[in-house]
Amino acid sequence: MTSPSPAERDVIRFVLDGEVVELRDIDPTLTVLQYLREYRRRTGTKEGCAEGDCGACTVVLGELHGPHLRFRAVNACIQFVSTLDGKALITVESLKARDGRLHPVQQAMIECHASQCGFCTPGFVMSLYALYKTESSPTRSQIQDALAGNLCRCTGYRPIIDAAQYMYHLGHTEEPVSADDDMIGHLQSIQHRHPIALRRHRLYFAPTTIDDLTALCQRYPEAHLLAGGTDVGLWVTKQYQRLDVIIYLGRVEPLTQLKVTQDAIEVGAAVSLTDVCGTLTQYYPMLDELWRRFASPPIRNVATLGGNIANASPIGDSMPILMALGTRLILRHGAEQRDCLLADFYLGYRHTALKPGEWIERIRIPRLGPELHIRAYKVAKRYDQDISAVCGAYCLTLEDHIVRDIRICYGGMAATPKRAERCEQSLIGQIWTEAAVDAAATALDQDYTPLSDMRASAAYRRLVAQNLLRRFFMETSNPTYRIRTSDFSLSQGSST
Repeated sequence: MTSPSPAERDVIRFVLDGEVVELRDIDPTLTVLQYLREYRRRTGTKEGCAEGDCGACTVVLGELHGPHLRFRAVNACIQFVSTLDGKALITVESLKARDGRLHPVQQAMIECHASQCGFCTPGFVMSLYALYKTESSPTRSQIQDALAGNLCRCTGYRPIIDAAQYMYHLGHTEEPVSADDDMIGHLQSIQHRHPIALRRHRLYFAPTTIDDLTALCQRYPEAHLLAGGTDVGLWVTKQYQRLDVIIYLGRVEPLTQLKVTQDAIEVGAAVSLTDVCGTLTQYYPMLDELWRRFASPPIRNVATLGGNIANASPIGDSMPILMALGTRLILRHGAEQRDCLLADFYLGYRHTALKPGEWIERIRIPRLGPELHIRAYKVAKRYDQDISAVCGAYCLTLEDHIVRDIRICYGGMAATPKRAERCEQSLIGQIWTEAAVDAAATALDQDYTPLSDMRASAAYRRLVAQNLLRRFFMETSNPTYRIRTSDFSLSQGSST
């Protein structure tokens, strides 16, 4: 292995409890969970599923966001230590005050009897800590969303939700982690823009410019591009793959930017799903339920839209609605860029139109007018944090009750997310009626040949796809219909 060039550094720096930690001789695929438990003996962070589903491993990352701090819960079991550079790591052990008092989150869990066996409790505490730091008076619905990535098998969720509400009544006592101003100072001291190159265990690069990233992709066309790592992490923790060359995108500033223009929402490939969903919901509020059911907050906080698209899963929740909206991808290969319609990006199962050394630079999501009817529906075994059996998305243009244009896309129905072209053609030019929709629903059998698997049978998927189209008709033909789960939330106090 060669030494780093003068312009590079071979050290990872992050803040832990007011201390700047420097790691040089590390495997870049070492997870934060392994580092905490095996190197720091911080065993409060637990391993449950090792795939980001149960939340027992939840920790919080603090990052500079302009002049302020941003706190977000993440899954330590699939987060690589190498991606912590420039951030602050907060664990359940961090919450103990200097005088020995418990943090209000921990005290509320005790007083509300919100822990039984205790295995999952540290993860719940950290998710609630992130909520405590970001929301001063959350609604019950916001609390439930914040806890969507944490599973409890014995206590039950009611006392945990009670604790989430009660923690604010205990007062904002002196923070047991470094005061926010001190943390800002520590983080500012490690915000170096030099690219990172680790070469001892395997090749790991964290470039800071598009040009450097382009050069690395041309030099190592076989490299694994790492953005959020919520899928790549599983290759290591579950499949035991060895990733010999890794290029991390999270320090390339243009890829972390999201811009709204008059015509489109321009999303850098490394923008987190949390940020994307927040912006898209402003312009397409009818998609709020879909985004809240997309994985969980700890996953959305690090997963990226570019990664979700490039992953090419047939059940990725973002692709159907993005296809229905007419989204385009800006692809980069060397100095060359090319524009690709997302609907043309998938060539087969896990097979995309990307050439060797080519990568997604930006996602361009059109800003469509309010006169269009846009919806997306997700059907899964669980309401929260579950993989879709079927995900349907629709974008309809009506003129005098006649279908002038319609885009329909489903995930979970084929080897790739795919437009329902025959169904679309059967509707264009027709009056938007129940009879026309029923006839079009039968055309879905010509568009898709779904498979049976552990999530659903082929027959179930066919029926659900047809019924989702009918549901779309009901919502667009009579806005007074109350057919969404959130319309009947008796206890959440939410009308979203």
